[in-house]
Amino acid sequence: MLDPSSSEEESDGIVEEESREVMAPQSGSSRISPSRTSESSDRLQPASRGSSARPSSPSPSAASEQEKEDVEKLQKEEEERKKKLQLYVFVMRCIAYPFNAKQPTDMARRQLKITKQQLQTTKDRFESFLKGDTQIVADEAFINAVQSYFEVFLKSDRVAKMVQTGGLSALDCREVFKRHIEKRVRSLPEIDGLSKETVLSSWMAKFDTIYRGDEDPRKAQQRMTASAASELILSKDQLYEMFQQILGIKKFEHQLLYQACQLDNLDEQAAQIRRELDGRLQMADQIARAGKFPKFVSKEMEAMYIEELKSSVNQLMANLESMPVSKGGEFKLQKLKRGHNTSIIDMGQEDENQLSKSDVVLSFTLEVRTVLKLNRSLVFMCVLSWGTQGDFTTTHPLPAVKVKLFTESTGVLALEDKELGRVVLHPTPNSPKQAELHKMTVTKACPDQDLKIKLAVRMDKPQNMKAYNLMGCICQYTFAVCSYREKKSEPQELLQLDGYTVDYTDPQPGLDGGRAFFNAVKEGDTVIFASDDEQDRILWVQAMYRATGQSHKPVPPTQVQKLNSKGGAAAQMDAPISQFYADRAQKHGMDEFISANPCSFDHALLFKMVQRLTLDHRLNDNFACLGWFSPGQVFVLDEYCARNGVRGCHRHLCYLGDLLERADAGLMIDPTLLHYSFAFCASHVHGNRPDGLGTVTVEEKERFEEIKERLRVLLENQITNFRYCFPFGRPEGALKATLSLLERVLMKDIVTPVPQEEVKAVIRKCLEQAAQINYQHITDYAREEVEKTLKDQKDPENVANLATPAKKLEHVIRLAELVIEVLHQNQDHHAEAFAWWSDLMVEHAENFLSLYGVEMDAALEIQSPESWDSFPLFQLLNDFLRADYHLCNGKFHKHLQDLYAPLVVRYVDLMESSITQSIHRGFERESWEPVKSLTSNLPNVNLPNVNLQIPKVPNLPVPVAGLSVNLPQMPSFSTPSWMAAIYDSDNGSGTSEDLFWKLDALQTFIRDLHWPEEEFAKHLDNRMKLMSSDMIETSVKRTKTAFESKLAKSSRSTDFRIPLSLCTMFNVMVDAKDQSAKLCAMEMGQEKQYHSQIDELIEESVKDMISLLVAKFMVILESVLAKISRYDEGTLFSSFLSFTVKAASKYVDVPKPGMDVADGYVTFVRHSQDILRDKVNEEVYIERLFDQWFTATMNLLATWLTERMEQQLHVYQLKILIRIVKKKYRDFRLQGVLDSTLNSKAYDTVRNRLILEEATASVREGGMQGISMKDSDEEDEEDD
Repeated sequence: MLDPSSSEEESDGIVEEESREVMAPQSGSSRISPSRTSESSDRLQPASRGSSARPSSPSPSAASEQEKEDVEKLQKEEEERKKKLQLYVFVMRCIAYPFNAKQPTDMARRQLKITKQQLQTTKDRFESFLKGDTQIVADEAFINAVQSYFEVFLKSDRVAKMVQTGGLSALDCREVFKRHIEKRVRSLPEIDGLSKETVLSSWMAKFDTIYRGDEDPRKAQQRMTASAASELILSKDQLYEMFQQILGIKKFEHQLLYQACQLDNLDEQAAQIRRELDGRLQMADQIARAGKFPKFVSKEMEAMYIEELKSSVNQLMANLESMPVSKGGEFKLQKLKRGHNTSIIDMGQEDENQLSKSDVVLSFTLEVRTVLKLNRSLVFMCVLSWGTQGDFTTTHPLPAVKVKLFTESTGVLALEDKELGRVVLHPTPNSPKQAELHKMTVTKACPDQDLKIKLAVRMDKPQNMKAYNLMGCICQYTFAVCSYREKKSEPQELLQLDGYTVDYTDPQPGLDGGRAFFNAVKEGDTVIFASDDEQDRILWVQAMYRATGQSHKPVPPTQVQKLNSKGGAAAQMDAPISQFYADRAQKHGMDEFISANPCSFDHALLFKMVQRLTLDHRLNDNFACLGWFSPGQVFVLDEYCARNGVRGCHRHLCYLGDLLERADAGLMIDPTLLHYSFAFCASHVHGNRPDGLGTVTVEEKERFEEIKERLRVLLENQITNFRYCFPFGRPEGALKATLSLLERVLMKDIVTPVPQEEVKAVIRKCLEQAAQINYQHITDYAREEVEKTLKDQKDPENVANLATPAKKLEHVIRLAELVIEVLHQNQDHHAEAFAWWSDLMVEHAENFLSLYGVEMDAALEIQSPESWDSFPLFQLLNDFLRADYHLCNGKFHKHLQDLYAPLVVRYVDLMESSITQSIHRGFERESWEPVKSLTSNLPNVNLPNVNLQIPKVPNLPVPVAGLSVNLPQMPSFSTPSWMAAIYDSDNGSGTSEDLFWKLDALQTFIRDLHWPEEEFAKHLDNRMKLMSSDMIETSVKRTKTAFESKLAKSSRSTDFRIPLSLCTMFNVMVDAKDQSAKLCAMEMGQEKQYHSQIDELIEESVKDMISLLVAKFMVILESVLAKISRYDEGTLFSSFLSFTVKAASKYVDVPKPGMDVADGYVTFVRHSQDILRDKVNEEVYIERLFDQWFTATMNLLATWLTERMEQQLHVYQLKILIRIVKKKYRDFRLQGVLDSTLNSKAYDTVRNRLILEEATASVREGGMQGISMKDSDEEDEEDD
């Protein structure tokens, strides 16, 4: 009978002291007493009324108005408090004895929501990781991913707003990061032995470590487990505590109400339910008789309405009948069963409710347990071992239990045991449960004539037996009072309690058998009962009161005396504890709420109130509920609606109204929840309920139309602000559910689908507005960035520079980055929701870009015609648009092409003219020194940053004649470090290297534009190739001309040394050939032919240059041969020179004539070979040159010797020729000239002639002096 949450030893003083804080009004009073009101209003006045000084308070009229407002406020608060107390009584009864609903276990588990403090803590943890303050080891790719997540997601104002709305959970943060890195991980290159799934799981583990910080994961897991358990199922005490918080009920008020309502007495709660259901049936009959129906949409629904009321009550009766009563204090929800008892379904058919004696046969359980062991040889009649118990079942309310005690017979021929004694017990359900000693009737064979046995006998009454006495019992659910005799299963007398009213009576003189009396009256028939004491009488009256279902509640005489007394009457000690709690509740003013008739209240309004307060409580808890109730809250609300007849449509309309109100206030509400409630209301209003046609009131239909319109406006607003209502696609699936709900709301009824064009038109309108809103947000964000930058710089002069073309262009480029980021986020997080409306999302993107296009056009219009700084903007936008299948060559993309196509053409024209002029001016001033020797003397050029994705546009080097533009001048050339891989060497001339770099940079720039229109892109590419061909052709021709000029001005003797400029010219040809293959390569047949002409030109030019150089070498050789031709036989000079040398050699050492000529020529050859081999970069050209050089040399020598075929060579001529031929043959063989070239016919002719001449000269006077055509090691050492 006691509240489990309260103490049985609680004193009345404590309760009385608590009750002074909130005094309830007297029963039946609905206003505050005047004295209390005046007292309260006096305390609110700032000054005393009797003060003689000038009052500082308002005028009397103003004070009276203030006092009146205070009184009204107090009255309103008091009425609100009473309403909540009454509502709490109804809720408590639903929790105490549920028979319609149960706590659902299939609801989605809600996650803990993130608060502002937790979001800031998360930001700090990620920032610490990025600064390197943590011990988490991570690679660069993961750090970049975290940096992007931190900047884009955690620092987003949309996430902060989502935290304010209570819709962000830790799971949302984790899922956003997972989706964020999935694309990055997929883009990573494949690594042998490491799958991308492993990388993804590793990154997620690191993310969890960063997110958790220093918090112990075990504590977090325990907290999450505890919170999840509270989301699944709640006990009764937890439900009481929850609704105390929801309705603002104090703890002592709950204790008073709990104990006075006897919520722990299941029989009392079942009786309360029966009284409520009977009241509802009577109310239905009154409505039918008086004709006071609600206003329905159809007159035929009035009869249907009565049937609905009775059907709902009958269903509740069936549920109540099928509910077994649980004895324990555990809170268990039973499964609902549909009852078929006709006596409960139709209360008016008395004939069918009559009971026979066979209908009240009961089944009892007996437990007999021995607790005393006498002797091992003793045997219990019930075949029990000592210390155990035996269970029996009987149908006798007054059974007789006979216990016999036997001893084992030890004789061999004994057939049975010997009986020592017996005892007969008459247990009842009210008998003591503890063990007692019983004296046994012993036999003569028992040595102990005072034999006793200690037995514990327990008789449990069935669940449908409510009270027990020798006079009878009450059975559930058709109630009767029965009188039984011993050992009989059927009652001797039976009184059915249907229609009786029970109450207390005065003592009846002349009647014996009891001293406390009460009676049951029915239509003049009176049955008087008596009990032994007052407490037993009160218990009987309460049990029969619950059984009869009467509206009048009997009041014990002791309580009436206490109410009528002046406070001096002493409390009677024989009253039950329930009566004590009822008295205490009445003392504190709670009796008004306990005894109130539930049928007299408008439960539709009460439920609306409790549902609203429950929703507020739910939205303010620690879970991201999104408007969903917890399982415990759903259970209580379901039970309340079923028990008190709240219409389902009214419930969901109120729920929709509350949810829409919260959504309008900015809270996050799950559209799926809105969809469920709206679908229920729509099916009800349109008459398509799954359970059949139901009544529809005019009020429900009007409210539904109002809710439908409000919902449509909300959904359109959410779709319009989808980036901010569902940031980063969270909550998951919410946007898709919103679109589905909008389609449902636009339906005229529940069956006919709305035309797709109509839905499409609504969504199109929303997305058009969304484009404007989204663009306005990014422009505001960009402006705030600029203002913050200026504030940080504290430079007021920069404010005036914001309107400059450069600043405008910078602003537009920043806007382009934001636009691309927004479109990327739409694609990543919202495209899936708009899968059915992908064409509308494309239109939305085009509208969004068109808004940006206005500002872009304005910024480009004010740019200088000679400024090329806007090309990065095109590359940024074009790279994004061409990668999007839907936006590529779309409206904005074509506008962008139309805007930049003339600019590209003009830029290419100017670059072509500029490069042509630079070639002309460069070759005129060309020194032909290799670039390698010039780079240390040239100034550094500001080169593009290789880390940027957008390469810098090459500047025009010089102004073009005939143009009025002031073009920036580019320095001559300095080899860029980032372009070192383009060229194999840097021995070309400054002009040529400058030309090739410009052509390559220009083509790279055009190629990086990735022009989307195929025809124009092909035109640009062909033009670049043709221009490169023309430029290279001009360069080759100018180089060849310079080569001829340079070679013609050089020396013709052996003093000639090949200048580096000639090698540079060769290298220019080499570079021209290499670059032509890259810069002039085209695919079409005609262009291929044009390209082959460039190759042929280069080859012809190289061939001519080699021929010229070889001819130069031959000229030098001819000069040598001309010197030794003076020694030809038969000439005067030869005879004179020979005589002079012979005469002089007798007295002094005369140098050998001709050896210095030979040595000079050999030195010239070797020096030329070394320079060419070292400075010219093309091995093929060197081999070709050496082959032609050697061949031409041998041909020239062979011709010279052939002309002297009839003459004998002078010894000095022979020596010079032998040295030249031998050294040249050996040197060219070392340079890699093939043997087929070396051993040519001309060489054999020369060699044979020299050998013959050597043999002839060796027999002359003086001989060859060691010079011979034969190879020798000594000669090699001498030459070296």
